[in-house]
Amino acid sequence: MKQETGRLKEILHVLKEHKVTQGIDPVKLCGILEDLGPTYVKLGQIMSMRSDILPERYCKELARLRTDVKPMDFNTVWGILKKELHKEPNEIFQKINKEPIGCASIAQVHKAVLKDKKKVVLKIQRPNIKQIMEEDLTLLKKASGFLNFATGTGDLIDFRKVIDELWETSKEEMDFIKEAQHLERFYKNQEDVRYVTCPKVYKEYSNRHLLVMSYIDGIQIDHIKELDEEGYNRYEIGQKTAQNYCKQILSDGFFHADPHPGNLWISGGQIVWLDLGMAGDLSEHYRAIMKRAITAILKNDIYELKNAFLSFGKPTEKIDHASLYTDLDDMVGKYMNMDFGTMDLGELMEDAIGLLKKHKIAIEPDITLLARSMVTMEGTLKLCSPEVNMIQILTSYMSANMFHEIDIKKEIRHALRDIYGSSKKSLEIPAQVSDLLNITKNGQVRVNIESAQIEKAGRELKKGFDHLLLVLIVMALWFSSAILCLSDVTPRVLGMPYLSVAGFISGFLIVLYVLIHMLIQRKK
Repeated sequence: MKQETGRLKEILHVLKEHKVTQGIDPVKLCGILEDLGPTYVKLGQIMSMRSDILPERYCKELARLRTDVKPMDFNTVWGILKKELHKEPNEIFQKINKEPIGCASIAQVHKAVLKDKKKVVLKIQRPNIKQIMEEDLTLLKKASGFLNFATGTGDLIDFRKVIDELWETSKEEMDFIKEAQHLERFYKNQEDVRYVTCPKVYKEYSNRHLLVMSYIDGIQIDHIKELDEEGYNRYEIGQKTAQNYCKQILSDGFFHADPHPGNLWISGGQIVWLDLGMAGDLSEHYRAIMKRAITAILKNDIYELKNAFLSFGKPTEKIDHASLYTDLDDMVGKYMNMDFGTMDLGELMEDAIGLLKKHKIAIEPDITLLARSMVTMEGTLKLCSPEVNMIQILTSYMSANMFHEIDIKKEIRHALRDIYGSSKKSLEIPAQVSDLLNITKNGQVRVNIESAQIEKAGRELKKGFDHLLLVLIVMALWFSSAILCLSDVTPRVLGMPYLSVAGFISGFLIVLYVLIHMLIQRKK
């Protein structure tokens, strides 16, 4: 209790020093967190990834806390190494650089050389960091209400929610065994991509508090002058980085969650992804929803976009469908007339997250992590290759890999169900109209039916009837062919009349055509 009281006094003193009663801004918030120590720096790092909670200007300023942290002195570093290695560090390492090459809230990184002359980097966890953070976060939870008042943020920040997320994220980052697994998983996912790599882990020297990895020398992706001097094509770098990132999201389902410039280096013509302490998992379910949402925006399909949005999370309150449709229509209208070259992914993601937040749709942590990661990725690309457009590459990747990711058996089952229900396809249109009519009762909203929507309804109806007609033709062909098999009609092959064989083959070819057509339509 005394310890908590003392720490609370320290917090109040820092808040007073920064004159929080006079208001707060992004720079001031950064300064407060730095002065409060590693736990609060980490809090700032997490907050920088939560554009659904904080305005973008706060996120951008807090992002600098990811690398700008006061280092541990080398004597402390040496003591930690001795403890974790169970021997003197100079028995394993020929040399350890005293100056760190990176400092963060949980750990710092030093270059070193093994006895066999191999260059490595040491990621060394700060002493007692878990205990310190746990104590700080317990106190923060108790003081969350006061923090809202003292910082003048009101309902802007749900500190309890942020604190819970901070602790869960930090516990994972403090387990270097987990990060080692991330590195190995990432390396395996990219081993067939010649232009991508990441550090390899020395398991024999690594544990929960110490991570020893291969050293990869290179040029940071935003060091333009150095890249140009080495003759690198920055446009190609940007293109390949974006393509690989799309692969991580849409194909691997495992992505680097913090792709800021410090974590992306260029070495020997390869893109090096560093620091997998923060990585995201994206299930096949959410990958499919993401593809649906992007396609719906590009096709101006408000109904499909609404369904995709509702699939990203769970409404915490009753949905105002009228308002949701209106907001979605406004968002799509903003982007539908843009070409890919002018479309900003970061802005699109911010609009989407803001819309979900507005309509009280609770977003899964993996989705918010992905959203912030994508914004960070686009910002990094702009520093290296401003002409590279993330949305263009994302949609191109989706198109190029449309058939590579098809589960044939699964898709055939879906297609057969679609064929069976094609006569009912038109019911989607009344469903959409019904959705809109329901939200207009009691004069809630005025519905405007545009000619484009009418045309779309006509196309859907025609497509449904076309499929139904083909089904009926196939059934007739196969039924007739079966009847002929019972007759004495000649000539015959394989015990069946030629006409029966021709009927069965024709029916099969029609079914094959419909299946291929349905597969293509499902992937558009």
